[in-house]
Amino acid sequence: MCDTYKPDGTPCDTNHRCAMQHTMDKIHHEEPWFGIEQEYTFLDFDNRPLGWPAHGFPGPQGPYYCGVGADRVIARDIVEAHGVACIYAGIDFAGTNAEVMPAQWEYQVGPSLGMKCADDLWVSRYLLWRIAEDYGVVVTFDPKPMDGPWNGAGAHTNFSTRKMREDGGMKVIEQAIERLSKKQDHHIRCYDPHGGKDNERRLIGRLETSSIKKFSWGIADRGVSVRVPRGVADAGKGYLEDRRPSSNCDPYAVCNAILDTCCVDK
Repeated sequence: MCDTYKPDGTPCDTNHRCAMQHTMDKIHHEEPWFGIEQEYTFLDFDNRPLGWPAHGFPGPQGPYYCGVGADRVIARDIVEAHGVACIYAGIDFAGTNAEVMPAQWEYQVGPSLGMKCADDLWVSRYLLWRIAEDYGVVVTFDPKPMDGPWNGAGAHTNFSTRKMREDGGMKVIEQAIERLSKKQDHHIRCYDPHGGKDNERRLIGRLETSSIKKFSWGIADRGVSVRVPRGVADAGKGYLEDRRPSSNCDPYAVCNAILDTCCVDK
């Protein structure tokens, strides 16, 4: 992996890593941690979700999430090969699980300090594509690969600073959420590579998503923009989960937006 620059030495327009590094240099003393939950979907060569009937649909969502059994889980061999490769490569690989829609999966990277989570996610995507290629399977990070009553795919981003993780950190978490609430439009533009257009198909206020038009937060609520896990609320410290980033997001753009809003723009 490498940064990309123009002949005059300025970062390429797509090099959001450089901007995140500049922000990190300003606030490194806050020891920001990130953990990203990368969702994705396996497809066949006809762009149909892998294992779905050719001329119909599988049963409704419900039994597939964290499922087991050949009638509920598709391509676990690819998923487990990917996990092993990530660990071998030194990626902070936290785990994986089958997701709500059949042929949809998730893996988690982090928690990691600063740049490492975004770096690890970028490399882990390459590894997933490369391994799936050996199996003759296509991987898509499209945030809404199937229209209708099927969950989309996101990249839920967990974030904390040292003060959030210390005793009394819940107050700092709430302050960060308040700052995030004031910059909804900015974050939506940063959370998918097309300035929010991809997330318009996913953030519809249903199917475990918030509305793209309105900021919301809550405790142990999957239908909000930012969720505070139950364990964090009970402990009074920990982290927040921004559920808005799309599965095809640029992790540097996402993490930089969160850092800038929560730690720089005060």
